Amino acid sequence: MGVYLFGFLFFFMALGVPIAFAMAMGVVATIHFWGGIDFSMLFQQIFQGVNSFTFIAVPMFILAGELMARVGIIDDILLLCRVLVGWVPGSLANANIVASMFFAGVSGSAVADTSAIGGALIPAMVKEGYDDDFSVAVTASSSVIGPIIPPSIGMVLYGATLGTSITAMFMGGLVPGIMLGISLMIPATYLSIKRKYPRNTEKYSAKQILSALMHAVPALLMPVIILGGILAGICSPTEAASIAILYAILVGAFYYKSLTPKILLDCMVKAMIQAGAVLLIASVACPVGWLVAMGQVPAALAEFITSVTNNKYFVLLLINIFLLILGCGIDANVSLLIFAPILAPLAVSLGVHPIHFAVLFILNITIGLATPPYGVCLFIGSSIAKIPLSKTMKAVLPFCIAEIIVLLLATYVPDVVLALPRALGYV
Repeated sequence: MGVYLFGFLFFFMALGVPIAFAMAMGVVATIHFWGGIDFSMLFQQIFQGVNSFTFIAVPMFILAGELMARVGIIDDILLLCRVLVGWVPGSLANANIVASMFFAGVSGSAVADTSAIGGALIPAMVKEGYDDDFSVAVTASSSVIGPIIPPSIGMVLYGATLGTSITAMFMGGLVPGIMLGISLMIPATYLSIKRKYPRNTEKYSAKQILSALMHAVPALLMPVIILGGILAGICSPTEAASIAILYAILVGAFYYKSLTPKILLDCMVKAMIQAGAVLLIASVACPVGWLVAMGQVPAALAEFITSVTNNKYFVLLLINIFLLILGCGIDANVSLLIFAPILAPLAVSLGVHPIHFAVLFILNITIGLATPPYGVCLFIGSSIAKIPLSKTMKAVLPFCIAEIIVLLLATYVPDVVLALPRALGYV
């Protein structure tokens, strides 16, 4: 059954069928040719795929991120970042990375990060004298921090699909997310010095620094409100998402005074379209998982791998390689919804903590968003800079290497992921 299912799935994908419909057609074809399965079960599984209260958080976090990006928050984040890292060689490149770390606490999406930060900074970097391919590489690679530093839409999907604690995953992703940002600043600074990119020589007074900090307070408060409410037990992640929307509306209407009914409506439409795409994939991923389980694919995979080795670290290395390759060509949400239910039980059976593996899985598939040849963030960045995708592939490699080093540290030093959740009592 597994051969039928994945054979049909990749066949329809190769034909260019949209991924959600390719998955649905693969399921229908498998049921038809395998036989013995009532088609009514398919519709039950599709309903079950989205029949989860947790999924409500997906459109809410997307809408909160859209609102905060549209009301003027980006300019304040960029100003603060230039004040903080303006003295570092390649100041604008490093400001780009730090801005992505701040924006990660607002949007939870790598694609939203690339669009918002890239739209503002890629043209600015090129204008100041940075190479266009370097500008795209910095933006795309730093955007993958978005789904790692909480809140994270990927972690919400993972938690809703596998029943893993979303709060614990949020806490587990915080340290690797910060490490990603620091690791990207190393090649950015080195290449900026080597290529003699411009350096900001402006001196900021204490008053200017304080002013930049005060202007960025609304942006900095967003993740504090979300995580603070969750950690204090005041609200669940889903409820925190609704609070984030209310906060974004209040900030946009009364602080920035830039939120209009038209902008609100535009943001709602964009959020519904994005969430609709994600939830459509989630609905058809459930019958895919159902057939995978019926075909005993996880058990067969576990038996095959354990016949080769029982070393959990070697197995994690194989899984990392597989997911990194997968992430280069398949949407992150699709990879999560199809392969997480298959690989997570295998990792846990070998002694890997569920939260540790969850964060590793999200880290893997999000790195793929900026990895050649088909990283989505590279496509968006290249489109903003109006340069061929092929030109950015070589430029992004040093940053991909830095991210893979962080991935390996998180893989083989579990406390990188588990120390904070353990300290807070979630593990």
